[in-house]
Amino acid sequence: MSLVTTHVLDTAAGRPAADVAVRLETIDGTVIAQGRTDDDGRVRDLGPAELDPGVYRLVFDTGAYLGPDAFFPEVTVAFRITDGTQHHHVPVLLSPYSYSTYRGS
Repeated sequence: MSLVTTHVLDTAAGRPAADVAVRLETIDGTVIAQGRTDDDGRVRDLGPAELDPGVYRLVFDTGAYLGPDAFFPEVTVAFRITDGTQHHHVPVLLSPYSYSTYRGS
């Protein structure tokens, strides 16, 4: 299993957000992995099985999902990994004019 996983839920539509492009990057912008959400809004195989401790980012291409007039064309979530062997799940709840995130399980 990947060390980092995510999912995107479209709270306005009440369903998973499918086919959203997601990148896992280092804090300086080096791309580690890329993926797309599946029909359940999940990216289950994003990134390696182990990462060095540090700050990473998940970048979600929400503009392609929400359309050309999206208020948030991109959502970037920065998070810290202190144990590079522990699983990190970082979900995003998305609507046209807001988003939220949390550390999932």
